[in-house]
Amino acid sequence: MAVNKITWDRVGRVTEPGRYMYTFGWLTITAGDLEIWKQYPQAAFTLLAHALPTEAVGDEFHLGAFDIAPDTRPPYTTH
Repeated sequence: MAVNKITWDRVGRVTEPGRYMYTFGWLTITAGDLEIWKQYPQAAFTLLAHALPTEAVGDEFHLGAFDIAPDTRPPYTTH
């Protein structure tokens, strides 16, 4: 099973929560998702498929867990 990840750049750096159409289907982006991308612009979210009603057309996705690129994490310090 392939795990699909998506970045803020790939979704066009949207600035508002909402439901957006992309080549892979519809993607719902929440205000919380955008807050993570504002803090960590290189974060990559896992795409999760929604269960669809039978009359729906196209694939529906939302964002799941995310990874932060190592160079964007705050430095680790010990005290």
